[in-house]
Amino acid sequence: MCGVAQMVKRAYRYRFYPTPEQACELVRTFGCVRFVYNKALEERSRAYALEGRRVSYAESSAALTAWKRQEELAFLNGVSCVPLQQALRHLQAAFANFFAKRASYPVFKSRKKSRASAEYTRSAFRWRDGRLTLAKMDPPLDIVWSRPLPQGARPSTVTVSKDAAGRWFVSLLVEETIHPLTPSGDAVGVDAGITSLVALSRPIPDLTDQDGKVANPRHERADRRRLAKAQRSLARKAAGSANRAKARLKVARTHARISDRRRDFLHKLTTSLVRETQTVVIEDLTVRAMVKNHSLARAISDASWRELRSMLAYKTAWYGRELVVIDRWFPSSKLCSVCGTLAEAMPLHVREWECACGAVHDRDVNAARNILAAGLAER
Repeated sequence: MCGVAQMVKRAYRYRFYPTPEQACELVRTFGCVRFVYNKALEERSRAYALEGRRVSYAESSAALTAWKRQEELAFLNGVSCVPLQQALRHLQAAFANFFAKRASYPVFKSRKKSRASAEYTRSAFRWRDGRLTLAKMDPPLDIVWSRPLPQGARPSTVTVSKDAAGRWFVSLLVEETIHPLTPSGDAVGVDAGITSLVALSRPIPDLTDQDGKVANPRHERADRRRLAKAQRSLARKAAGSANRAKARLKVARTHARISDRRRDFLHKLTTSLVRETQTVVIEDLTVRAMVKNHSLARAISDASWRELRSMLAYKTAWYGRELVVIDRWFPSSKLCSVCGTLAEAMPLHVREWECACGAVHDRDVNAARNILAAGLAER
């Protein structure tokens, strides 16, 4: 499946280090964005409950102008108006998804639990010679350019955020031309697992071992002792104290370390898979249902199969590859990939089995071969 070069919108995320003044201004902006979102959500909910009508974005925008004129809400004039308008647009999109039955009803943003972020459009930032300056903020942001932007790219939207670990990030949305990879004609079946993160229908040099497996790095387990120690320390601190805030930050940093390493590993794995093969076949796993198994929930969450599939989906679309998803009920583990005999049962502890035809199978590699065959048959 080859294609032509395509223009895609792609976000590049970088860490930056604000000055104390910039940090203060951004924290105020985050608070105002959250306040406007919650107040607009409250007004929309009231109008729908009492009058049975839907409030449009234009009405919410006019209400924002009126709020700014109120003496008790004059603090909204102290930050850039663009992130406040973008908050109303995000709320409009949330309601559109709700009424289209693509999402649940919008909820209020929490100061402690919600993501602290603000979105700036072109009218609210200056991009000059690779330096970014936000509205009402000087000097330009001190960004750590961990990778270059595409040649000649100009950001259309800038999103500034602060995570639970206290790290500041800026995300630049740009338009980029992505060229498809040279067609290879190869196909591979992928069986997601826990013992091995994935097993492939055939080995790929420099990616898998000789059996075609990629070891599960188990990032959460590697840092489990450190995380448990930080969480015990947090539990001992008095609520509302400065020491509790410090302990909470240590827990958040440990979680951030785990998630960053996991995401980095998945990016490298999926990029290698897409570069090496033309067609990738995977199972339609129901992760939400699988994590209800309390014995395996922690390991399944750590493997992050959903994120693996998401990365494969957009990378195959970008680079002219094909992603085939087979039915979740396909008995890939119990089916002999040589003769097609279906075994009666296959408990999870059985990692290797022998078919009546004499073929000896590794459970995961056999499943990957069956997934590949089923995917190619469905094309």
